[in-house]
Amino acid sequence: MAELLATSTTGPPITALDDGEGPTLLLVHGGAESATSWDGVTRALIDDFRVVRIVRRLYAPGASIAPTHSMAAEAEDILAIAGLLDPPVLLVGHSSGAVAALEAALRAPRMLAGLFLYEPPVPTRSLAGGEAARRAREALAAGDPREAMRIHLRDIAQEPAEVVERLTADLTAGAAFTSKVAAGLADIGAIDALEIGVDRFRTLDVPTTLVEGDTSPSRLRERLADLAIALPNARVVTLPGQGHHAHLTAPETLAGTIRESAERVFD
Repeated sequence: MAELLATSTTGPPITALDDGEGPTLLLVHGGAESATSWDGVTRALIDDFRVVRIVRRLYAPGASIAPTHSMAAEAEDILAIAGLLDPPVLLVGHSSGAVAALEAALRAPRMLAGLFLYEPPVPTRSLAGGEAARRAREALAAGDPREAMRIHLRDIAQEPAEVVERLTADLTAGAAFTSKVAAGLADIGAIDALEIGVDRFRTLDVPTTLVEGDTSPSRLRERLADLAIALPNARVVTLPGQGHHAHLTAPETLAGTIRESAERVFD
């Protein structure tokens, strides 16, 4: 595995993990995770593809939240790494990383062979965090990051109650955990800062695969359906028996879906 480094106009250099050879897949991980959370998917693809995984600065080790953090800045980071690669690329994004990928596509569609977006929480009808994000930020400011995470999981991510309790019970509170919660709330805030609605996507004529799990929260699936209507060259793929984290629960299945999408857009 090699490491790529690109300069940025909005902050420190951006790094990316570079594996395999072949047509290029540029992958943007979701919130509160890391590029290595996609190791299983990457292993299933690198025999036939070059897989480049961006290390999102918000979640990089030792990262701090920049005052300029926004989805526009994230899009610039993606395009900076894309500029180091042989075009075109298939841009793969998950969750908030898929929102950043979509913003990058709006800015430079000609760099892309296609888009693969796994449940982006785009504010199609309402904010992604809204009032719940405000309450989570208040809990964090009051020194209760565990409660902030509980609000995030329950009211924003819409995880079942038993999952929320299990995840928050297993978390170890501390500086690293507090930083992770703060980064996640900054991520949600950047999404909420986008304009509500889908009209600006109607001219994005990039071949797009929109992916959902059939056990995912209804709010995510609703947002995906709205995007499918707005994007002029989109299709929806549903992963049976999966939710929002198939890269962890079924990496080979998700890799197969990415492979099939890549074969559609690479000649």
